[in-house]
Amino acid sequence: MFDKKSKSFSDALGKTNRIVEGTIIKGDIISEADFRLDGSLEGNFESTGKLVIGPTGKVIGDVICNSADIEGSFHGKIEVIEILNVKSKASIHGEVSVGKLAVEPGADFSATCVMKDQAAISMITDGKETSKK
Repeated sequence: MFDKKSKSFSDALGKTNRIVEGTIIKGDIISEADFRLDGSLEGNFESTGKLVIGPTGKVIGDVICNSADIEGSFHGKIEVIEILNVKSKASIHGEVSVGKLAVEPGADFSATCVMKDQAAISMITDGKETSKK
């Protein structure tokens, strides 16, 4: 009578990846799901979801994502399609390209920053960047 569609295991968990404190990854990460990093990443990160770098998180490399909250340390180039939230304990060094930017007082934001025009926001498609007009 009622058809129940079974959800995949990742759907049940909300599709959020998590790298815990004390974990070090050397290499690139590509993910469609949201991602929380409390460990260290030495490499590049790409996602169509949200990236959260927790207070103990550290990234050295290039990042492309839809949105991001940074409370830890970031060194490199980051492109955020929608909004980048920089928390008060965050440390960001490098190049930043965003749709919108929110920086809390106390954050170490030592980066060049470009805010993209909303009419020409970049969309991530199959690992390639295309412009939407």
